[in-house]
Amino acid sequence: MKTARFVLAPLALLLLMAPLQSAKAADVICYNCPPEWADWASMLKAIKADLNYDIPHDNKNSGQALAQILAEKSNPVGDIGYFGVTFGMKAKAQDALEPYKPAKWDQVPAGLKDADGHWTTIHSGTLGLFVNKDALGGKPVPACWKDLLKPDYKGMVGYLDPSSAAVGYVGAVAINLALGGSEANFDPAINFFKDLRKNDPIVPKQTSYARVVSGEMPILFDYDFNAYRAKYSEKGNFEFVIPCEGSVVFPYVVGLVKNAPDKDKAKKVLDYLLSDKGQAIWTNAYLRPARPIDLPEAVKKKFLPDSEYARAKNVDWGQMENMQKGFVDRYLAEVR
Repeated sequence: MKTARFVLAPLALLLLMAPLQSAKAADVICYNCPPEWADWASMLKAIKADLNYDIPHDNKNSGQALAQILAEKSNPVGDIGYFGVTFGMKAKAQDALEPYKPAKWDQVPAGLKDADGHWTTIHSGTLGLFVNKDALGGKPVPACWKDLLKPDYKGMVGYLDPSSAAVGYVGAVAINLALGGSEANFDPAINFFKDLRKNDPIVPKQTSYARVVSGEMPILFDYDFNAYRAKYSEKGNFEFVIPCEGSVVFPYVVGLVKNAPDKDKAKKVLDYLLSDKGQAIWTNAYLRPARPIDLPEAVKKKFLPDSEYARAKNVDWGQMENMQKGFVDRYLAEVR
């Protein structure tokens, strides 16, 4: 037994060191830069081509990224965090980020950045329904949030866990406001999720683009950019729906991890994300750029008409961040 123990101990040590060695092999570590989300795959390839920096893919969601940064606070491993804006605000509040204003930061509207530079929007998306029409089994494409409560869609609807994923909470905010709720009253959203639970929804914690494309999850609460990506680049029949009752627009932000180990390189990456070329790459992935850059005509014509987008509203995400814990507590107690 002693021999086995001495053999296994170095092996265990190597396994524990493997993630750290992998991190050190990279030039910059970006937490929550998943290749299937917002086409980070193309962005990281462009950064490699133009800056010669290797940044590994990372499949965390916003909550997991913040938790990792906080866990490593005394000895940071990550350099950059990418979050839904509410988690960017949490990261600042928990002293997980340090100020940095990337080049052209002044062109980002005031409501889309922290005044001190702790976080800055790089792009935004509109929340709606990402639908695999071929997987509906002949059922109609749902047009409204309330359609999803019909027995026809039992086992077909997915949404990311709103207790940990930014897009999950955005879906809750969208539903709540669309169904008559307010910043101070989340009853409509809680009641909706209670009713939807009777329809056996699928509730993953992480990005589920591939599950919609495969048909495993016919309907997902997701952003326009993912649905358009599927519609124009995948084999199948996909559609994006802005529900008839309305929806919301949501910004995604980046921030420099406090005491980042590769701070200078990380700053150059943040500059790149807001550069003309970086912002244009986001539009190729059907994202709305943070800086006032016109969408290329070839991209714009692939979006739903502006009349459809008129139902998607901007909201005070600072206030929604203040309400998030209360909603999550209720969701965990009353729905899950």
